[in-house]
Amino acid sequence: MFKLNLPNPFKDNQNKLFGQTRWRLATWYAGIMGAILALSGLGVYQAVTYAHRLTILKELELVANNLHETLEPILEKPGKLTPAATTIFPNLCLVDTECSPVTEENQRSILQPRANYYIRLLDPAGNLVAVSGKQPKNLRLNGAKYQQDLVDADHNHYQQVSLMLHNKDFKIWGYLQVGRNLPEYGLYIIRLRLIFLTGLLVVMIILIIMSWWLAGVAMQPIRQSYQLLQQFTADAAHELRTPLAAIRATVESSLMMPEIRDIEARETLQAVGRQNGRLANLVADLLMLCRMEPQLSAKSSDSISKERVSLSHLTEDIAEDFASLAIKSEIKLVTQILVFEPLIIIGNYEQLYRLVSNLVVNALKYTTAGGQVRLILSRRAKYALLQIEDNGIGISEEDLKKIFDRFYRVNSDRSRQTGGSGLGLSIAQAIAQSHEGKIEVESQLGKGSTFTISLPIIDNKSHLKI
Repeated sequence: MFKLNLPNPFKDNQNKLFGQTRWRLATWYAGIMGAILALSGLGVYQAVTYAHRLTILKELELVANNLHETLEPILEKPGKLTPAATTIFPNLCLVDTECSPVTEENQRSILQPRANYYIRLLDPAGNLVAVSGKQPKNLRLNGAKYQQDLVDADHNHYQQVSLMLHNKDFKIWGYLQVGRNLPEYGLYIIRLRLIFLTGLLVVMIILIIMSWWLAGVAMQPIRQSYQLLQQFTADAAHELRTPLAAIRATVESSLMMPEIRDIEARETLQAVGRQNGRLANLVADLLMLCRMEPQLSAKSSDSISKERVSLSHLTEDIAEDFASLAIKSEIKLVTQILVFEPLIIIGNYEQLYRLVSNLVVNALKYTTAGGQVRLILSRRAKYALLQIEDNGIGISEEDLKKIFDRFYRVNSDRSRQTGGSGLGLSIAQAIAQSHEGKIEVESQLGKGSTFTISLPIIDNKSHLKI
């Protein structure tokens, strides 16, 4: 037999929707983090370059101040150099004259600039008087500004410091300009930019990959919740459809009869009443689960009234209430309280009663005539343990993983006959979790099951209120 696999348009649209959402999350995350990293990198780049330029400026100022302190005592007429002043600089060139020869004395001068330094002397009007060192070309220089960052036509970077000179009579002699070419600075900047851009590119590639992965991780619980919501909606619709269809069929069959006797009308109403009761119970269970979910997510107990509840008394009440049902089902219901003092918990009595009764009803339902159901109350450290043990049909390992899912039934046919909606264990688990407890189950197929409720207890020395 061949099985035809047709595409599911709804599933395809769902996958496309989640795929688009994942891309959007990844894009936003990568974009925001990339912008933050780029701005941070730009700030570090500016800080590093500023620190480097500041170091160069300090060195330039030191040289300029040494020359300034050496020149001022030997200067006389404004704009005119004395013979003593010309011996300070190597290769000093006066304007409209030949350059002075380099002597052994000025070669050994402690003020001799390095090869990438240049010196300019200007008169008070800003006219050039003398120069020394390799001069920048096609560069407009301002003698009045203290510090300048300059770039010539060949894109060479210069840094220059200008100081005012005075003669021995404290009159303005002119200006001293000391500058230096920055060939290593340009290379340093190029390397620094290359390092930052390469690092940013590598980080962005890693960031895009991590963003895609993180978006997938973030989408997993949303996708699971969406799938659970779809499954829940489908199951609820299926459960509601059955009693509604039965009611509709009963009413339509009655309307098709030419005459309805009182007995037939009563039977019709009774059938409608049974189905209506089933619907009411199903809706009540769904509403209870909806009310419990906000408590589980917020871990809050403000929405329900809580009191001090004795589990010993609760166990005895349930055993007494279900004794007649056990006798009717020909099942022995046994209660064993293995503690000598009441076990007190803080909780809602009605909800706890519903928790235990759901498990007891299930045990009675799936235990054959002549079997036994035991309620065992004990204590382990700061927790009360209430075990509901039966020797019924048991639960397979495959079903054990799903018994707390909504609308799941271990034996669907038997559950429908007994009016089960498949919500009992889901409600029991929700109540246990809202009381900071849990439910554990052990079962063997054909040998029975044991459900263990663990609930935190408190000091029981104060007065009980149940």
